[in-house]
Amino acid sequence: MIPVNSVLQVGQFPEIMQREIDRRLSTTKLLDPQAKAPEGGFAAILTRSNTQLPQGLLEQVPTVRMVATCGVGYDNLPLDYLKANGIQASNTPGVLNDAVCELAIGMLFSLLRRIPEAQAFVKSAAWSKSPFTITTTLAGKCVGIAGMGRIGQDLAKRLESFKVKIAYTGPSRKELPYDYHPNIKALAQASDVLILACPASPETDKMINAEVLDALGPQGYLVNIARGSVVDEGALLVALQQKKIAGAALDVFENEPNPNAGFLNIDNVLLTPHIGSATAETRQLMTNLAIDNLEAFYNQQPLLTEVKN
Repeated sequence: MIPVNSVLQVGQFPEIMQREIDRRLSTTKLLDPQAKAPEGGFAAILTRSNTQLPQGLLEQVPTVRMVATCGVGYDNLPLDYLKANGIQASNTPGVLNDAVCELAIGMLFSLLRRIPEAQAFVKSAAWSKSPFTITTTLAGKCVGIAGMGRIGQDLAKRLESFKVKIAYTGPSRKELPYDYHPNIKALAQASDVLILACPASPETDKMINAEVLDALGPQGYLVNIARGSVVDEGALLVALQQKKIAGAALDVFENEPNPNAGFLNIDNVLLTPHIGSATAETRQLMTNLAIDNLEAFYNQQPLLTEVKN
């Protein structure tokens, strides 16, 4: 049983998630993470993976012993501070795989077949004047996946049915029936499409740089469903503008919700507003898993999906 108002909710949640929180919990809300913490002996914090949780806020609430984040990413948590102070953390992996994989494949086909432009072409009545441009098929291509974790493996299984060759890179080779490449440049060189599904970490920070984009080449496509920090956006913008790669589909950005304005004015990029897990079903599952972790903490049981940092 979670005591009333013993959980500090930090940041804003979409309405469907907030309804589930209010149904299962009675929290104290702090909508602005930069604001002063309210008074109270909070033992836990509930937040979202796209909310930056300041270390300064935790320092104001020394009673906190656990942080539950809704989302698979935990790069917005002050992990060093949590570890140094014995504060547990949980995330919500697994429950968003379906939604993220669906979006990745939808973005991939939208990019290769230029579906948004095709709709605009029909709506503008341009079709009556000339045929639409010829596009590119996915079948027969090599799809490289950077990050073969839960999402990467689920994505690979879905892609198999599209008659593609699959390759991957990551910290180590796995028992998988796909070609393994020891680094991202080698994977980019072997791939027609490069999909980013890796976590944000010091090791992956801006790993997609000018050298990797050159290796992907003028016929190659990039899809980012990971984190904006994984891509050197300046290098990507130059590569798109100068047609050093064929195109990119981006669901995540360095500066959300205000991405680099340069991406808004080029026609070989597809942009979505970080909606990988944004389905009603997925958001409900994420919220419930986060609350289940809170219940485990308050009942002095092992967390269901603890972040090991």
